[in-house]
Amino acid sequence: MNATENIGITFYQSLGKLFYAIAASDKIVRKSEYASLRNLVKSEWLAVDDLEDEFGADAAFQIEIVFDWLDYSALNAETCFYDFSSFFKDHKPLFTDSIKKMIWNTANSIADAFSGKNKSELMMLGRLQLIFDSKNL
Repeated sequence: MNATENIGITFYQSLGKLFYAIAASDKIVRKSEYASLRNLVKSEWLAVDDLEDEFGADAAFQIEIVFDWLDYSALNAETCFYDFSSFFKDHKPLFTDSIKKMIWNTANSIADAFSGKNKSELMMLGRLQLIFDSKNL
């Protein structure tokens, strides 16, 4: 695996961290949030590129794999959000306007998946918007 492929896989893993942070911001990841993520990975993210992981699976599945692992490990949502933010700052060229729109739509769908958005999810979405809008980061 070359460096470009490795960055691509890390990109999807970083998205898994972000989407987990949104879902876990209220301390509970619900089945409907999992379902929303899985549906969007299949309907949207698999079509982004042809990158595969070391097992020959579409690299976009790394989003689900990382999300599942983080939930199993019960990691802190704040830590996961910070990790995504750091990756974003270090790899801004990967985040085209269309990719940011897909990320935003996915994050919103996850937050809406269980009885609409709660305060914790709204705050996390607001922070994501600030990251995307900031020119100085």
